[in-house]
Amino acid sequence: MNPLPMVMADLRAMRGSALLSIVLIALAVAIGVAIGAQERAIRGASARAADDFPLLIGAPASSTQLVLTSVYLQPEALTLMDGALLAKLASDPRVDAVAPIAFGDVVLGYPVVGTTAEFVSRWGKRAVAEGRNFAAEGEAVVGADVRLALGQAITPSHGVAGQHRHFGQEDDEEHAHRHAGVSYTVVGRLPRLGSPWDRAILIPVESVWETHGLGNGHTNESHIGAPFEAEHVPGVPALVVKPKQVFQAYQLRSDYRKAGLMAVFPAEILVSLYQTVGDIRDVLVVASALNNVLVFLAILMLLVTLVSLRRRRYAILRALGASRAYVALVVWLGAAVLLAFGAVAGLLTGFVGAHVVASLFAAETGLQLAIMIGAREVGLVALMALFGSLLALVPATIAWRRPVAESLRS
Repeated sequence: MNPLPMVMADLRAMRGSALLSIVLIALAVAIGVAIGAQERAIRGASARAADDFPLLIGAPASSTQLVLTSVYLQPEALTLMDGALLAKLASDPRVDAVAPIAFGDVVLGYPVVGTTAEFVSRWGKRAVAEGRNFAAEGEAVVGADVRLALGQAITPSHGVAGQHRHFGQEDDEEHAHRHAGVSYTVVGRLPRLGSPWDRAILIPVESVWETHGLGNGHTNESHIGAPFEAEHVPGVPALVVKPKQVFQAYQLRSDYRKAGLMAVFPAEILVSLYQTVGDIRDVLVVASALNNVLVFLAILMLLVTLVSLRRRRYAILRALGASRAYVALVVWLGAAVLLAFGAVAGLLTGFVGAHVVASLFAAETGLQLAIMIGAREVGLVALMALFGSLLALVPATIAWRRPVAESLRS
């Protein structure tokens, strides 16, 4: 006989318990799926954000903080280097391009970053999406997520250590630390980068220096950008260096480390961070696996209880001529369908949950995470479905071995 009608009848009869089982399994599987997808997305987004920073040079301090502040715009005061280093690197035959990065000010919660027009365009690789690049002091280019219009005039404020930013809003601290008499006009907007720089306001580094009374970096104060004059350049917190060749990047890193500075490839720092994140992920995966086992065992106990409650129904089938194998197949199929549906629902729930977490993560850090379900997550769901199918043999075996006469009398 076809067991499917009996399976459907069983599922309809215990629809409340069946739905609860699917929900519990889905939640258990979703945790593992979301952890895997989220961790992989964070790795990809952070690596893409660091692609525009081949080599970073800073004063001796924490290399991790140098990367977090320069690449991911995490607010932190960096020790300044001698500004003459900027002109020295620009004249180094191994260097294709170099750009200073200066921090400290905010506008409506958005960080103001001083740099060069060449670095804004990532040395010609990226054009502005609207307007144009800045060409003089007093002009600014904003990131894709900055809620400022082209042509709008803005006044920067001195950033306060530990200040929590509300992007698009001016709080009391910002209002109290405005730079009087300083104004920038928004002339361009960058395309979306998928990084914290989408929420940055970029201005000529000369404007940052002059706002803080440090000069212009040039004898001709109307000039911006390279070449910088070593004797006039103020201290800089970070330099982005684009070497001409890969082997020259390693030479530069070695030379400037010997000179007592910090020279790092952002990828180096990311690897150590990934190891830390990987360790946390491993702990979460193990905890998720243990949670899955407990949930599946609880579902197994529920299925065994349901089989016991329906033993008279199965005994009647046996009395009407159904074989042991038929009854066992009905029970196994019913349990396996519940466990398989729960695993697949967990895959979808984990995907949706990872997207929700990614949106919260992007709002906090500016990193745009690309959530994708990969072979690892599909393999996890397949493994859970297989494990569930094996567990389903337990109630099927109980139904197989139960004597007909005993079940009819109970």
